[in-house]
Parts: sequence; C-alpha cells; structure tokens
Amino acid sequence: MDAVKDSIHAQLAQLRTSLDDVQTLQNLEDQTQVPKEYLSLGGAALLLLVIVFGLTAHTISSIVGFLYPALKSFQALEHRSSGDVTQWLIYWVVYSFFSIIEVFVETLLYWIPFYYAFKVAFLLWAMLPQTRGAKFLYDSFLKDFLKSNESKIDAALSNAKSAAGKVAEDAKTAGKGMIEDKLKNAAGVKKDE
Repeated sequence: MDAVKDSIHAQLAQLRTSLDDVQTLQNLEDQTQVPKEYLSLGGAALLLLVIVFGLTAHTISSIVGFLYPALKSFQALEHRSSGDVTQWLIYWVVYSFFSIIEVFVETLLYWIPFYYAFKVAFLLWAMLPQTRGAKFLYDSFLKDFLKSNESKIDAALSNAKSAAGKVAEDAKTAGKGMIEDKLKNAAGVKKDE
C-alpha cells in the first residue's frame, strides 16, 4: 500500500514540475490554495465527464442555473434567514420568467453565437449575492409587470388547471374503456378455445 502511495506522490510531483511554466495555474493556486496539480486533474476530469456524458452547453447552463441556487435556497430555508430566503425567492421568480421567455424564442436563440455563454454569465450575475442582479431585475421590471397582470395570470392558471383536469378525466375514461375492451376480448378468446 505504501508503494502505491509513493508512486502516486511521485507522479503528482512530476506533474507539478511540468506545470511550473503555466502562469495561469500558478495564479489559480495562489488564489484558491489548491495545488495546481489537483486543479489540472480536476479540470481534466471535468472535461472527461463533459465528453463522456455528452453534456451540451444547454445542459451545463441549466446546471449552473439550478445547482448553486438550489443549495443556497435550501440553506436559507434551513437557517431561517429571511433576507436570504427573499433573495432566493426573487432569483427563482426571475429564473422562471427567463425560462418561460426562452421556451418561446428557443428557435431564434439557436442562431445567436455563444448564447449559452451569455446565459451562464447572466445567470451568475442574477444569482450571486455580490451582484444581486435578480433583485435589480425584479425591482426594476418584473414586480410592476406581475402586479399589474396578477388577475390575468391567476385566471390563466385557473383555466389551465380546469383544462388539465378535463384532459386527465378524459384520459382516465378512455384508458378504462380500452382496458375493459381488452378484458372482454381476452375473455371471448378463451371461450372460443
């Protein structure tokens, strides 16, 4: 076991030596206090995961938009921090609004170069506590829009709920009828045999 550890340490030392000429990694190491050989191995592992699992820019931007905010929302709820809860609720309102708009213009967004890079930058700006971009957007635009259209939105949601209930009931009735027909046909086949 010690031989394996010694071998790994020797390979890490060799990798560190080969990375000494890369100033960017040295700067990252100084800022993060994480050895540059670990940073490079982590970056390579991340790249490998992206390639192996076929992650696209869309998937990565969705992960950025969900992962950190979901964790911080959970922490804010568990620690009962009302300021943080408000910040993350505002973020989710802005994110939802952005996502709804994105669904309707998705075909056009395909043609914008580096759209997902801009989207990740926008999401980081919106979510990070240092920038509070979501609060800015909410206070500047969304709050007034949502307040002035609240009754229309509630009516549309009510109509959608009624329509979804009717569709579910129709599907249930149709499914039940199909099952009854299949059972009758199966019983008829057995009588004929």
